[in-house]
Amino acid sequence: MNRRPTLLAALALTATAALTLSACGSDDDSTTKDNDKIAGADTDKEKSPSPSESASTSAARPKIELPSDVTYEFQWKKTGDPSKDAVLSDSEQRVKAVDMAIAEQDPLHEAYRFYSEGTAAAGSEKYIKEFVDHQARTTGLTRYYNEDVTVHDDGTAALVYCEDQSKAYNKFLKTGKTDVTPVTKDAYVIYASTLRKNKSGVWVTERLTSQRGSAKCQP
Repeated sequence: MNRRPTLLAALALTATAALTLSACGSDDDSTTKDNDKIAGADTDKEKSPSPSESASTSAARPKIELPSDVTYEFQWKKTGDPSKDAVLSDSEQRVKAVDMAIAEQDPLHEAYRFYSEGTAAAGSEKYIKEFVDHQARTTGLTRYYNEDVTVHDDGTAALVYCEDQSKAYNKFLKTGKTDVTPVTKDAYVIYASTLRKNKSGVWVTERLTSQRGSAKCQP
């Protein structure tokens, strides 16, 4: 979209992912243009189980069901490292879970809260509520690329990635109207997240920040 039309320009979060209304709520309050957050990830000080520990991977993951007009292109490459690939997979599910919460107009949806905690979850809740308040949801195609993932020995991880919102928009539920906006450099957003592997083997996002118009993400 520019998934952030004038109506919702006051959103103070991202996100995956900031989508001007879409996939990733951010928790940062940095005062940058359009309230977008600066990219950067802080590692939680609380020691978490090591990624090498054989935590259960059989957690009852929520089923993600989205409207047919909400689509994604995740260009994240498999690394061959089980922990890194798990971080990417769970981060992808978090992005989709936020859009599902928006589509279902539920700021406390269990799906996104399964994949996020702390300030990331609080930011997503606020982000989703903006859509609910304006009776809107996301539509269109969102692309994710230029990922960089690092897994630490203390059971935490950092993920930085880009989002292309040039084909993603806001759709208003009452009228069915899609707000198609011009593509500018602000349609390209960089995100940084901090994750922790929980006891169920899920990589949970604890902190998420973003910056719109990042030079690293421009086509």
